[in-house]
Amino acid sequence: MRTVTRLLAACAALALIAMSAGQVLADPPGGVTPRGSDVVGVGSDTIGYLLDQFSSDYNKSHQKAASLLYSWDATSPAGGKAGGPITTKAGCKPVPRPDGSLAGIAALMAGATQSSDHHIHCADYAGSSTAPAGKPCAVGHLCYLPLAGDAVTWASRAAASGGTDAPASLSVTQLKDIYLCKITNWADVGGHPGPIKAFLPQTSSGTRAFWLAALGLAKPGKCVSDVGNTLQDNQGISPALNSPEAIVPYSVADYLAQVYRDARCTRASCTSSPACKPTKSENLFGCDEHGVLAINEIGGSKPALPWPLPKSTCETCTINPKFAPPFQRLVYVAVRRAATSDHIPAYLQPLFGPAGGKKPGWVCSSPQAKTDIEEYGFLALTESPALGLIAAAKPDCGTPYH
Repeated sequence: MRTVTRLLAACAALALIAMSAGQVLADPPGGVTPRGSDVVGVGSDTIGYLLDQFSSDYNKSHQKAASLLYSWDATSPAGGKAGGPITTKAGCKPVPRPDGSLAGIAALMAGATQSSDHHIHCADYAGSSTAPAGKPCAVGHLCYLPLAGDAVTWASRAAASGGTDAPASLSVTQLKDIYLCKITNWADVGGHPGPIKAFLPQTSSGTRAFWLAALGLAKPGKCVSDVGNTLQDNQGISPALNSPEAIVPYSVADYLAQVYRDARCTRASCTSSPACKPTKSENLFGCDEHGVLAINEIGGSKPALPWPLPKSTCETCTINPKFAPPFQRLVYVAVRRAATSDHIPAYLQPLFGPAGGKKPGWVCSSPQAKTDIEEYGFLALTESPALGLIAAAKPDCGTPYH
């Protein structure tokens, strides 16, 4: 049985959720601009809906807190693309909506300069679906706080949507050569004859950065498309992907949430920002956007369990903890480095303080937050074992990544 009720009563004063014409919206709800004292995040598409759920649940149980929690989605809930400028909180200048992990990190670093009040940071945290580069949590750098476990595999058109020319499994070497444009026909890797159409999400995507790094690539070959830098993470609803030749990286957590836990699209076409109307058994945020795609094996390694994935409901489907290690990952919240013992700013401790610390934050200690993580397809770091990568590194939720 699911343990979380996903529909909340409307509350105009706090604007915890926003629903209109059957469509569940995210962003700070109801058009409300967060106060300068509130904690506001931007960034990752992959964990965006999870961060929305954190915001909803935290604010519901901390209505009198000095700081409420908010999250801006990577794309406009109403428009499907980045949309126009956003004002992240009161006293801040309008800025282009940060679309993806890398854009969110950039906005976080620039947050102090976007405010008329230098005591206010216009972005307090950024969601990131890729590990930090350089020296994380050193002086002058951001601290990356692990939240959950995820994995990334490749997706192709599902049999129910017309099928694919790709084989059931590709090796790491084959995937690398496909994304270097050295292999250009599916027949060369055991599939049906047909030109390979390799895709990547847009350039600010953390999933794009992670996928290329996992393949050992600094950049993709010239045959790889991101549809004019418009392809969003983990969406099989793009018309470009409705082809037997298509291949694209996909978050396993997002795929599981979409197929088994998210509301169905209520628009017939379902090609961008689909409307949805969740029931009490479904996630409050996010629609089923897997579209025509199905996820596949890497080197015979199964990305999820049970495998093959069931065609109908599956309450127990989860990421395979033994999935190919290079394609396992953590997802993070990035914050500014502080002079505290764990380098998390004091005002963010009630939210993101590490699970093993003296005062663990809500995200890392609340049973509700753990349930949210699992409902959105991710692996909670409090579980043992989670991913093999996680078990080996033994990261603690909220403990800065080094």
